[in-house]
Amino acid sequence: MNKKQFPQKEDLLDAIMKGLLTAKENFSLWCGEKLYLSYAPANFLTIHVAQEIAKVEEFPEIFIDASISETLKYGLPSTEEYKSFMQKFAISDRIFSLTLDERFDHETKQDSIARAIISVKNGVRNLKDEYINDIESMSKVISHSKMDYAIFAFYLDISDSARIKAETRITEIINEFNTVTGEYENLNSYFIGGDVNIIENIGEWSIGCYVIEKNNKEEK
Repeated sequence: MNKKQFPQKEDLLDAIMKGLLTAKENFSLWCGEKLYLSYAPANFLTIHVAQEIAKVEEFPEIFIDASISETLKYGLPSTEEYKSFMQKFAISDRIFSLTLDERFDHETKQDSIARAIISVKNGVRNLKDEYINDIESMSKVISHSKMDYAIFAFYLDISDSARIKAETRITEIINEFNTVTGEYENLNSYFIGGDVNIIENIGEWSIGCYVIEKNNKEEK
């Protein structure tokens, strides 16, 4: 089997942030829309992020809209464990935007190795159960499987008439995420991005990535 490839986390995060920015730039160019990337079609952000990840030197295998059940087949010691794992940790099957596997020449259809999951959300403005459910599922998977980390990547925009400004919204969202991940002793979490861009007389926008990873490398 050939040498396995997987990018450094920092390179991956750079690619995700660049993908979000490129999506914003392209949408503005194509539609003449200065702010509301949140109006873009489904998977608009995800595709741009995937394209940037594919440019990383040690690029991974990239799967769009993979289910947790399918991902866990290759994120656990055995492909047969995913059903009992999901039942044990009360994980309902759901779709994540991107799943990243190690890249290598496969000898069988069951020798894939899942390393990371990414949720890409557009139009994030307020805390939603959907986002908390993503963070809870990600935390359970990373805490108890052999996968390395999970990333919640998002784009936020609001009009200039919004009562609650972008910075406050981001702080509230990240604080709630920290409450969820803080329940897992073997996890670390942190946030990158969050800089607020102001378009005069129109509104504000921001991008960011919330990262969930193991804090004990021996538990991988």
